[in-house]
Amino acid sequence: MGAPQSRLLETAIGLKKRGHSVLIVTAMPNYPKGKIFDEYKGKFYLKDTVNDIDTLRYTLYPSNSKKTLPRIISMLSFSFTAMFSIFKIRKFKPDYIFTESPPLTLALSGLILSKLSGAKHIMNVSDIWPLSALEIGAISKGRIYSILEKVEKYLYVKSYACFGQSQQIIDHINSKGTIKTLLFRNGVDFERFRSIKKIENTSGNTSIRIVYAGLLGVAQGVFDICKNINFRELGVEFHIYGDGAEKVEIETFLNTNPNINIYLHKSVARNLIPETIMQYDITLIPLKMAIFGAVPSKIYEAMAAGLPILFTGGGEGAEIIKNTETGWVCAPSDFKDINIKIKEIATLSNSQLSIYKNNCLKSAENLFNRDIQIDNIDKFFRNEK
Repeated sequence: MGAPQSRLLETAIGLKKRGHSVLIVTAMPNYPKGKIFDEYKGKFYLKDTVNDIDTLRYTLYPSNSKKTLPRIISMLSFSFTAMFSIFKIRKFKPDYIFTESPPLTLALSGLILSKLSGAKHIMNVSDIWPLSALEIGAISKGRIYSILEKVEKYLYVKSYACFGQSQQIIDHINSKGTIKTLLFRNGVDFERFRSIKKIENTSGNTSIRIVYAGLLGVAQGVFDICKNINFRELGVEFHIYGDGAEKVEIETFLNTNPNINIYLHKSVARNLIPETIMQYDITLIPLKMAIFGAVPSKIYEAMAAGLPILFTGGGEGAEIIKNTETGWVCAPSDFKDINIKIKEIATLSNSQLSIYKNNCLKSAENLFNRDIQIDNIDKFFRNEK
């Protein structure tokens, strides 16, 4: 489960289909509950197979706590245990080691492993750390922040190349002195969605039905949406699928505030996301605050599902939605504007909504199709040899 997990798995599968040999090094499954799954407990190391790709799993201290210290310990623990993969990596003899960041500490592990195995290190930057952590309030400026900034720059300069999930990230990386960069957007596996027939609403309920499917974390602010938007008054429904740090708070709130047209469902497996969200009319993708360089992958999935997007965030994500005319944009946590936008959306005719839906499908297929993104990586690897 999770956006980075889906993107990285589909990238690995795509590279293998294009003739590359792939080995995955990852942690024992623990997301999103912050607890190692029962069948993996008590093991330091386990060799697994995912989609016919050899996967090496190492233990870690799992945590989904809102507190900074447990999350730092969790990141550091896997950054340490991942180093034990060196013996398997040397046997595999990779040309490249591709490391996801954040956390920065894992990128540092990847860089060390690349030096020990003679591989070239690729740092894939999904969020700019420590800047993103500062913006969401997970860390404050001080000595630790300064150290992390130095580690960040060191990794950018010492890695063979850096990939970034948005143009803002690429521009930031280039400003630090990186020699080689590649824009590698999250994108979406469009075929996963194309093969599923749109599920029509047969309940007789003509209300606009809004869906959110994803992490119920602090950065998303879904709990704040529940508290500050009266969906019943607006004549629409809000359906939530997911798990995470805010789930208990949302459950408690809904138990004490029934009949407000907010419905909390169980989280769904990655392979069920398309058919789940395609039952609805539009999607709400909230961010509690604008995070520099961040473009939620839910934007691309919504496009592939033909779901017009109400995005309560700023930055590059907002620009993408405006430029592709695939939905509406509000400032983060601007509940007055969110309320106004939902009221406007509820009055749109089917033909008006269809324009947004068609724009979504065209953008997903022609601009943000993950096959296009993986083709770019494939070309990069082959041209560098």
